[in-house]
Amino acid sequence: MSSASATLVVWTSAWLHGAAAADDVLDALGFWAGLHEVAADDDGTATALDLPGPDEVPVGPALLLASLRRSSAGAARLVLPVPGDVRGLGGQGPLVKCALRAREAAVLPDVGVGLVPALVADGVLRWTVFDLPSSSPGEHVPLGEAEHGLASAMREAATALVTLDVARHRPNVRAEIAALSAEQQKLSWPEGMPPRALRVLQRAAEVAAILEVAASDAPGGAVSATATRARDAALRPLSEAVRRARLAAVDEAVRVLSDQGAGRH
Repeated sequence: MSSASATLVVWTSAWLHGAAAADDVLDALGFWAGLHEVAADDDGTATALDLPGPDEVPVGPALLLASLRRSSAGAARLVLPVPGDVRGLGGQGPLVKCALRAREAAVLPDVGVGLVPALVADGVLRWTVFDLPSSSPGEHVPLGEAEHGLASAMREAATALVTLDVARHRPNVRAEIAALSAEQQKLSWPEGMPPRALRVLQRAAEVAAILEVAASDAPGGAVSATATRARDAALRPLSEAVRRARLAAVDEAVRVLSDQGAGRH
């Protein structure tokens, strides 16, 4: 799957630069949950952004957008942390712990905050706003490099499926992959989304669908610990290629959409 943070980063950056309307941002977030709510992790962040604190009733994302506008926020940035690589999250602290648990975050360096989504109830996604200790740069992945890595990953993923003999245990494996990949095509992106970035996101979704099927056990099937370790080792580099591709594509989308918005003024 892609991530709610990627949706927030791209659409919010487009909106902040006049390349999208606020309602478009809210509509796009609806893919991830019927209801979104926002609250700050600490009282200081709550006061700075005029948002509810940890012990107060959360508000809707429209008030978050208004707060970012008042704070003169610039472009947002996607962070997809993994153990051992938390670049872009400003060192250790609550933001890092929460982002690692979610495996995603949206960061706004100009405002000094990071947002992490989590499902808190059926159909309810809560965005917790954390203080960003420093504006340390995130991981920069050139789009061309990421696209090349993803192409290699697609070939390796096909080989992994054969090596792991996934089809024998999951007779409908092609249909499962197609269904997962098709779900990602329902994501909406701003008008003016750069075609190459969109293509990379779509290919990443295809590889991620293959990985999800390959990494899951067939219903009723028993997999030995040795087989599980071999499977995880085979799929880990492919998962990293997907992560880097999404980071690169979102960075490129934010850059292009921000430039488009600036050109309108």
